[in-house]
Amino acid sequence: MSDRELNLDGAEVSVIKAIGLSGSELGGDDLMARCPELVPAELIDTLKGLMMLGYVVSDSGSFHDADDLKRVVFRVNSGYLKDLREALNPGRTQAKSKRVRRE
Repeated sequence: MSDRELNLDGAEVSVIKAIGLSGSELGGDDLMARCPELVPAELIDTLKGLMMLGYVVSDSGSFHDADDLKRVVFRVNSGYLKDLREALNPGRTQAKSKRVRRE
């Protein structure tokens, strides 16, 4: 995955940052509080898109309104952590080593 660049829109970036890249879980009610700029319908659409791509994992794949969303727990998929960190901080690319092997 590291040779492929992720393209996230603003809502997706907000949701990923709100959930966090530490591997911890976040409840839907807390997620709604951390993303006040997103109306519940937009938050639900964004979460379903991120889940369809595999970037976000939840304990329930079925949520259709704000009441359902409040009961679901989300976390970022650990398999995509490196790629998501690079997508969120594109300027922090690791510098190539200047060491040269001499024969």
